[in-house]
Amino acid sequence: MSQMNVVRVVTTGTKASTELQGEPIPSPGEHQVLLKVHAASLNYRDTALLRGEYRAQTKENVIPLSDGAGEVVAVGKGVTRVKPGDRIAVGCSTAWIGGPYIAEYSSTSVGFTIDGMLAEYAVFNEDALVRIPDYLSYVEAASLPCAAVTAWTAINKVEPLQPGQTVLIQGTGGVSLFALQFAKILSARVLAITSSNEKAAKLKELGADTVVNYSTCPEWDREIIALTGGKGVDRVLDIAGEKTIVKSAASTKIGGVIVLIGFASGFGGGLPPIDILARSLTVTGSTVGSRLEFEAMLAAMASREIRPVIDRVYPLAEYRKAYQRLESGQQVGKVVIEVTQAAV
Repeated sequence: MSQMNVVRVVTTGTKASTELQGEPIPSPGEHQVLLKVHAASLNYRDTALLRGEYRAQTKENVIPLSDGAGEVVAVGKGVTRVKPGDRIAVGCSTAWIGGPYIAEYSSTSVGFTIDGMLAEYAVFNEDALVRIPDYLSYVEAASLPCAAVTAWTAINKVEPLQPGQTVLIQGTGGVSLFALQFAKILSARVLAITSSNEKAAKLKELGADTVVNYSTCPEWDREIIALTGGKGVDRVLDIAGEKTIVKSAASTKIGGVIVLIGFASGFGGGLPPIDILARSLTVTGSTVGSRLEFEAMLAAMASREIRPVIDRVYPLAEYRKAYQRLESGQQVGKVVIEVTQAAV
């Protein structure tokens, strides 16, 4: 039987590590599709899983990574949505087709409760699949399912971002850069905070209107207020959690929205209720999105041929270097692993 290379998360006591090993190539069952994975990408939660910091149920010896893209090579009985040769990506929760998120969807979380994308071949239900636009490479498409869809959902949470409104993004990770790109599609004004002048230059290159270096301006919330004429921004996308949430609230206009989408600096934060009450803020969490939202995002991207910002690409044999790159916090954009090369 043909073999494939696959990475699995191995837990020993309280410690988790990854191992590259050989396994048989799986076969698709009814309504399932066999995908040749060309590329997979990392998100913060993938490194948090190995550190024991990701608070979610995880399958034993799971294949990690929710994000990936590849080619359909075989289909099971009853499959009608795709055919061999189609270029596709997979939604992060395979059962979440549309509508609001419900608890049951957690049982189909790719790379956590079901096997993920860090393998040369993978099997998924056809309902989870989306076709990727022709202009995107597999490496680019692999960066989209979690970070891009999260950003798309976040800028439309509560009510869609409108032209002329202001949005504050944090850092140069995948979600923030996608949010910047999507906000500019919508003709919004984007303010950003980051840790270095080099990263600030990249943010401006991508279209950020104003960037504040929080390393040299630790009271960045006051600067954001000043830059918005004393009003504050319409919307904040908070990715760090503990170390940013109080200042995110202080940066938001009266009646504005904070969308919490990450915990890079910790789970605490202690946002006082008076900060929410006094500014009449809406504070909401946002987690990825449905397949329908994924497809709507891809249509918006294709209308302008928006390309993801790729930080670095590593071969499968060097996948641990990809993890290390993300852990370093030095990345600008997405860290991708090229699992198998597409035929030219």
